[in-house]
Amino acid sequence: MKKLIALALTVLMTVACFSALADANYGPIYDDWSEMTDEQLYEQAKTESGELTVYATSSKMLKAEKTFKELYPDINLVIYDLDQDEVLSKCKIEAETGNITADVLQAKDVNGDVFFDFYEDGYCTAFYPKDICEHIDAGFLRYGYPLYASQSFWYYNTEAFPEGSPVNNWWQIIEKKEDGTQKFRLFTKEIGQETAYLSLFASFILNADQMAAAYEAAYGQPLEYTYDASSFEFEVPEKNAGVEYLWRFSQMKMTFIGDGDELVLAVHNSTAEDPALALASGGKIGNRDESGYNIGWCTAMAPYTGLENCEYMYVVEGGGNPAGARLFIRFITGGADGKSGGLKPFQKEGNWVVRDDVESKWNPATLEECGAIEGDLEGIYNLYLDAQDMWTYWLAKNPNM
Repeated sequence: MKKLIALALTVLMTVACFSALADANYGPIYDDWSEMTDEQLYEQAKTESGELTVYATSSKMLKAEKTFKELYPDINLVIYDLDQDEVLSKCKIEAETGNITADVLQAKDVNGDVFFDFYEDGYCTAFYPKDICEHIDAGFLRYGYPLYASQSFWYYNTEAFPEGSPVNNWWQIIEKKEDGTQKFRLFTKEIGQETAYLSLFASFILNADQMAAAYEAAYGQPLEYTYDASSFEFEVPEKNAGVEYLWRFSQMKMTFIGDGDELVLAVHNSTAEDPALALASGGKIGNRDESGYNIGWCTAMAPYTGLENCEYMYVVEGGGNPAGARLFIRFITGGADGKSGGLKPFQKEGNWVVRDDVESKWNPATLEECGAIEGDLEGIYNLYLDAQDMWTYWLAKNPNM
């Protein structure tokens, strides 16, 4: 009887979960705010009291403060530079205590937790300015209003491999020599604790057919499945190439480094005789020019290089400056013509503006040309915790760590 009750509860919870996802407010959603111009929002914002407060996850947001104040001198703008967890936790605490300070949030959503667990719970909302959204592909607007997009790359040493990337397939990253040793030393943040990276690995499970095809393209034979899923209390798909990759990667010898600059430094210090690869955000390519590192991106990887990760701008529900918040969001994403100056601090290699009227000319290629695909945020959200459990369990069994 207890087992039947537990099963019934599980079914009900699953149905409730999928019902909630079905009822999600996917964008773009237009309202009266969406039709307002910068001038109209400014006039209304001048009647609002208190500071216009922005919780940002990038210090680059601070560099736009001066320009905004020059354009809109009657608004007292304050920007706080915080990390992602601080931005979300502070907003939630403020809402639950009724002491709301923030008006605008900047946050990245790579596994759906902001959209499904935070945005959908009413702590914040996406503002979609209609005239600007006409210049943004609808795919980028589904889960929020984007500031810019980016992706993670594997980095290689350009001096050690002057003819280009030594890998063009994810399976080659974990390749071993005939003597059983690894072909590459691997540097990364701890996958299971880094949301963007684990979301990428979860996407491989969702796109198992593509992972299997990539293996066969690289080695000329079908993939052999070696993972054992019997230890997990949840159902693990059988003969899934993404799960197989997660298992094999978890058993590699890896060096975990929490700082992205140190990750690419490890690649810079490697040699052709002892080659290294590092997984890091695209923006870390800046170390090539700023510090003289011999680093480059591994692009056009099979089956795909990475996921399009967006930084989103949100309006805090119940904030004291609703017009000012929307004015700032329009400004920081370029304004009506893309020339407000708000985007300037974010215009660097490794960041891609998603507006079609603002060219990301600082990048050597488009996101798509680099091999990024649009992530299935809903699918990743449903799979994320299971993928994390699998990684954590298998990593603990790694004899090399």
